Amino acid sequence: MFTPADLQQLASKGISIAQAEEQLNYFKQGFPQLEIKQAANVGNGISRLSDEEQEKYIDLWEKYLDSDNTIVKFVPASGAASRMFKNLFEFLNGNQELPNTEFMLSFFHQIAKFSFYNELNDACKKNEGASIEKLMADKNYKAIVSNLLEEKGLNYGTLPKGLLNFHTYVEEVRTPFLEHLVEGALYANNKKNEVNIHFTVSGEHKELFKKHLMDNLSSYTEKFGVKFNISFSEQKPSTDTLAVDKNNVPFRTAEGKLLFRPGGHGALIHNLNDIEADVVFIKNIDNVVPDRLKNSTITYKKIIGGFLVALQQQTFAYLKELENEQISDSKLMIIKQFCEARLNNIQPNEPKNRNELIDYLKQKLNRPIRVCGMVKNEGEPGGGPFLTVNADGTISPQILESSQIKDQNIMTQSTHFNPVDLVCAIKDYRGNHFNLLSYVDKQTGFISSKSYDGKELKALELPGLWNGAMSDWNTVFVEVPSDTFNPVKTVNDLLREEHQ
Repeated sequence: MFTPADLQQLASKGISIAQAEEQLNYFKQGFPQLEIKQAANVGNGISRLSDEEQEKYIDLWEKYLDSDNTIVKFVPASGAASRMFKNLFEFLNGNQELPNTEFMLSFFHQIAKFSFYNELNDACKKNEGASIEKLMADKNYKAIVSNLLEEKGLNYGTLPKGLLNFHTYVEEVRTPFLEHLVEGALYANNKKNEVNIHFTVSGEHKELFKKHLMDNLSSYTEKFGVKFNISFSEQKPSTDTLAVDKNNVPFRTAEGKLLFRPGGHGALIHNLNDIEADVVFIKNIDNVVPDRLKNSTITYKKIIGGFLVALQQQTFAYLKELENEQISDSKLMIIKQFCEARLNNIQPNEPKNRNELIDYLKQKLNRPIRVCGMVKNEGEPGGGPFLTVNADGTISPQILESSQIKDQNIMTQSTHFNPVDLVCAIKDYRGNHFNLLSYVDKQTGFISSKSYDGKELKALELPGLWNGAMSDWNTVFVEVPSDTFNPVKTVNDLLREEHQ
């Protein structure tokens, strides 16, 4: 099936023939549906912490910050902002000269509220010889959008979301990138007065991120009195996946070459695996708020951080006790109860004997741990926290996308959703770094429909970073308030009170 030229193309990406054939098999056979026992909710998979517990975990996190452990804030920031401007692109490329949708009317009516307004106004004056106000008076709305999205102006249509102006302050305008630096200084500042932040970026934007950092690093270092250690990585070519046609035959370009597509955010498990740290916080680039609203975010970052530390400390203690061959049966029962009550790992089939129980407990405890913030679902039900059946027959919490859920009745039972608010422990009780690639459930990817040069194709999405890529971790859900979740999916989201 693969020509010598194909093999050379695969090798250049670091993809083996076996991996390529495995991808093709997924297209032919599809992915199995997960068996879902039920939606997780408060008291059954999701913990709701009392005020006293919250104070305890904040204190524990503050003590952890004063240790020699390494803490890293991991921010997926490689996505372009093009989807954020979908409505504006449609208006720009459409036949309608005047805004006639609620979205476009709202955009122009409140355009002065956007943090990019002054820059956009300058671009319009330079390129059109008129201000935004004058262009709107002349009903030349498309010129304004053109200057916002296209290269002649701000080029926001192709820039990464992390480099767009989001929030306005008296002395500056901040991008999401800069807001993440501020967050890091407020909850991840270690005993050396250092803040470690890692951004995953696309290759084409890497230099722009670096320039943005260098333009602001000294002022932010001075403002917050910390040393920022900022690093970047790109999605690895070896995580790209083959595209196929409707007959599941490798899709080829006009030049006859194999077509590869990025494997989705699940590919970032490789980047996360390269991080040298004890604890890693994960949060999307666009989920940021201005300083006046940061208190809740910072408080709950500390709470889930302390919650993770408490779980890890108890887990490590039990693993060390399990090394003792003379461990009592009563202690084994205590550890088993911890697995069930605190880690929500349920074993429907009781181990046949003592040795089997010890092996089971070692296997379940000696894994990466993640504590995931969960927000009440006040809108339409969709993906979120569920209790699912694993390949070994055990039941554990998982974060699922709506595309992975076949039973709509179970979806309607979901009370919470995942805002991508995670804190992870990625070292074992002996201090060794887990190989995170060993904990990925490859059966949890999915197939999507795309197009290339006007032709339909099928693309393979790898198991998502906080979904199947972390399937075999110990997962714990903690309820966090909705005001910690303020994503920007469309440009008009920046008009919401939370971003003003």
